[in-house]
Amino acid sequence: MTQQLWTAVDDYIADALVAPDAALEDALAASAAAGLPDIAVAPNQGKLLMILAKLAGARRILEIGTLGGYSTIWLARALPADGRLVTLEVVPAHAAVARANIEAAGLGERVEVRLGPALESLRALEREGEAPFDLVFIDADKPNNVHYLDWALRFARIGTLIVADNVVREGKVLDAGHDDPRVKGVRATYDWFARQPRVCATAVQTVGAKGHDGFAVGLVTD
Repeated sequence: MTQQLWTAVDDYIADALVAPDAALEDALAASAAAGLPDIAVAPNQGKLLMILAKLAGARRILEIGTLGGYSTIWLARALPADGRLVTLEVVPAHAAVARANIEAAGLGERVEVRLGPALESLRALEREGEAPFDLVFIDADKPNNVHYLDWALRFARIGTLIVADNVVREGKVLDAGHDDPRVKGVRATYDWFARQPRVCATAVQTVGAKGHDGFAVGLVTD
């Protein structure tokens, strides 16, 4: 199995099941032109996020980690006309690109991009009474994953979905002694899900255009 083959299969899936979409393609192109890292979810993964949000009947979504807004657009499209998505981004240049991409996709009315360290933004959301959220997507700095998960649960209701991306990291998650703080953060993510009596969770490893990785999904049951 090779990266070339994994990418070809993702391309096949996208060609078959993800319709061409100018707004999403333009968002990726604008992100690349602005020098953002090429770490947005793949098209088939973006559509999966949209499907999960629809299955959850989401009217309010929280995204931690915006980048150029590609996953934001997918998630926001699952919302009803009066739905709301709050997405948190720490890098000003990323937030600027995301805002432009979201506006160009016609979703500016539903989406708020908040600039600043996510933990500070989360505290502000609590003060403002923004909870609960129906889906929380975590795709930010992995060393803070456990803090983000704590906030996700705090902002949850029964039936809220919590999705955490990049939880396999090319299999490095198996190494308990790995010194990469991102790997440590991901291992702590599994520990967090495992000890939460209120959350029923699993994880799936994936291969594709984004390499060997995976995501975790937790359903808040209590």
